Amino acid sequence: MKSLIELQFDNRFARLGDVFSSHVLPEPIAEPRLVVASAAAMALLDLDPAEAESEVFAKLFAGHTLWSAAEPRAMVYSGHQFGGYNPRLGDGRGLLLGEVVNQSGEYWDLHLKGAGQTPYSRMGDGRAVLRSSIREFLASEHLHALGIPSSRALCVTGSSTPVWREKQESAAMVLRLAPSHVRFGHFEYFYYTQQHESLKQLAEHVLHNHYAACAQQEQPYLAMFREIVERNATMIAYWQAYGFCHGVMNTDNMSILGITFDYGPYAFLDDFDGNFICNHSDDSGRYSFSNQVPIAQWNLAALGQALVPLVEVDALRETLSLFLPLYQAHYLDLMRKRLGLLSADDGDEALVQRLLQLMQGSALDYNNFFRELGNSPADQGVARLRDDFTDLAGFDAWAVDYLARSAQDDDEPAQRLERMHAANPKYILRNYLAQQAIEAAEQGDYAPVRELHQVLSRPFDEQPGFEHYAQRPPEWGKHLEISCSS
Repeated sequence: MKSLIELQFDNRFARLGDVFSSHVLPEPIAEPRLVVASAAAMALLDLDPAEAESEVFAKLFAGHTLWSAAEPRAMVYSGHQFGGYNPRLGDGRGLLLGEVVNQSGEYWDLHLKGAGQTPYSRMGDGRAVLRSSIREFLASEHLHALGIPSSRALCVTGSSTPVWREKQESAAMVLRLAPSHVRFGHFEYFYYTQQHESLKQLAEHVLHNHYAACAQQEQPYLAMFREIVERNATMIAYWQAYGFCHGVMNTDNMSILGITFDYGPYAFLDDFDGNFICNHSDDSGRYSFSNQVPIAQWNLAALGQALVPLVEVDALRETLSLFLPLYQAHYLDLMRKRLGLLSADDGDEALVQRLLQLMQGSALDYNNFFRELGNSPADQGVARLRDDFTDLAGFDAWAVDYLARSAQDDDEPAQRLERMHAANPKYILRNYLAQQAIEAAEQGDYAPVRELHQVLSRPFDEQPGFEHYAQRPPEWGKHLEISCSS
């Protein structure tokens, strides 16, 4: 294990030059204190978990000091926001401190969010607040624990620096990790400003550093786009299967690596509702739960448009057409696992869709349903869950077909339970749990957020003594308003 001072930097993105980013130093926040840290994320950098308790740890991730080899840069990009093109965005409150190479040769961006104003802050103060930083930290690490492709979060640092949003709050910084922080919006910026040489330079950077296998193909950029389409199909399949709503699927919030990125007003489904809108600012429902699939395809089309100077249009269109069948295949595979099905059958898609239709309007807890279904033999599971449904006749008909389908897979009840528990989390990051931890942290008590993080890091395990985290939310907890404000 390494200490903080032993981290090795190799800042490849910074070497692209000032066309791609601006040199900016972080603005420190006052009286830094560690709120929460992830030992699992620290391990990606080979860091000793004990380093989190050192005084220099909080100072580094509150902007008070830097490694000599760090080269903090604010990245420039653009993007489509709620369907409209914004020509100049960029890191308005975040800084890419540099790229760390671990002992396995893996590169990890150190990106400090809430680091102060940059040339791209527009009218903003460049700050993040404690509540949004905690929410991003919890989501990043929880989605990873669920197996959902995601950026990671190393720590949250709190402070006494005041910040004004709807009310006065305290500033905080979250240190997030990813192999790259390049977004769809990076490519859009250079395409729409007609900087095609820079566009190609960016494509080369992404190709050779993140899609090296594609560089060997006859059409490397097309092969890279094909891989991006598939990765996004996989990511969105996980979102839909596990009931995750991102909330702000603007193209500047879409990672070129196909990982969940830029957490804002996200939420997991409590009661199943395909029309659920988690972002209070989304008046039209553009980013509702059911719209995430077509919006992902729309965003990929926007990326494809930005690649037109590098790839033939018809080839891009043909590749984009693969998204929906790839998504459907990944999604159906995940839902089979959630239902405890081992084999594939032509009727599985209809079986899943019928279940979701029955869930709609039944005020039935989405993730708890699957966990309960796997807690006992299939016939006992459906009998116990029956009364949770509004359409009892419809559920009875579905149950008959589900039990017949389950009987096709010859396995022991104990094996089925183990398999379903490995696919269906007991613990999910619900908004009310995050809110309770945030309210305690705002009063200086960080124990609840640390405990919640530890529980959510093992979402599939039983964890005796922590069952209260798995309970259905209270009614007030289902109606919390989360917006883009942070």
